[in-house]
Amino acid sequence: MSVSPPLAAALLTGNRRALARAITLTESTRPDHEVQAQALLAEVLPHAGRSVRVGLTGVPGVGKSTFIEALGLLLADAGHRVAVLAVDPSSARTGGSIMGDKTRMPRLTVHAGAFIRPSPSGGTLGGVARRTREAITLCEAAGYDVILVETVGVGQSETQVAAMTDLFVLLTLPNAGDELQGIKRGIMELADLCVVNKADTDPRAAARAQTELTAALRLLTPHGAPWRPRALRSSALTGAGIPQVWEGVEAYRQAVDVAAKRRAQTAVWFDDLLREAAWQAFQAGVDAERLRALRAEVLAGTLTPVQGVRALLSPSGGQQEGPPYLGDGPT
Repeated sequence: MSVSPPLAAALLTGNRRALARAITLTESTRPDHEVQAQALLAEVLPHAGRSVRVGLTGVPGVGKSTFIEALGLLLADAGHRVAVLAVDPSSARTGGSIMGDKTRMPRLTVHAGAFIRPSPSGGTLGGVARRTREAITLCEAAGYDVILVETVGVGQSETQVAAMTDLFVLLTLPNAGDELQGIKRGIMELADLCVVNKADTDPRAAARAQTELTAALRLLTPHGAPWRPRALRSSALTGAGIPQVWEGVEAYRQAVDVAAKRRAQTAVWFDDLLREAAWQAFQAGVDAERLRALRAEVLAGTLTPVQGVRALLSPSGGQQEGPPYLGDGPT
């Protein structure tokens, strides 16, 4: 099924307006738009997959947008076509987002070789929007050979960006000794490059932070790993160290089998979508009245949550021993 051939054709020529329209289509929650979006993605998929995908996160105040603009300008001026997918946090109350990334990257925004797309997280865990993977595919099909994915911040839920990019960059500040205490171990384990940004503000502290990060990364890296994560220093304001960051990206891609990593990521993506579809199918078929009654019993304390779920899933409606996925292992 071919939907909106003019949009696909315009996208494949690198038209930025067509790319923006295509991403908007994939982000829509309307069922008819989802059908059109998936048809569009299938049509352009053979033209995707040829970019360098870099995920970036960092502690508050580290200057992610300034760093991304400095890196993006370096690459765009060198002839690369750079797409920035910046995820803004959505309000838990209103669902709205500020979407201010374009105002924080004024020079990169107007560069002919760059495309910046802010998207709301929509409450999605992982620091990325629900359709970020599709947006990456569309940007690649439009001819962008470097995709920079900026997450909403740093924390326990910001790690899914590593499951859709080739490498993961963690930005931190010169006083990293204190900052490291607030960074979750899981993110440190996922980092392929750690960059001490704003190194110009306190060169001595930045050098000390680089040493501390190098030691921490050495401890967290398994023996025999094809890549040993590096700690670097940079100043997005002056441009110092930015070329070395890109050299680190290129060195990583030479050391790691990126194609195999992407195949594994696609498998994870498929499994995630399968779980989501299964949950939606379950919700559509469940006895709503029975669900309300069991929830009331659980809240009243007459059933444990596990008993309530087992009763709901039991064909007889009783409290069976539990299906395999609620037990201790496969039966």
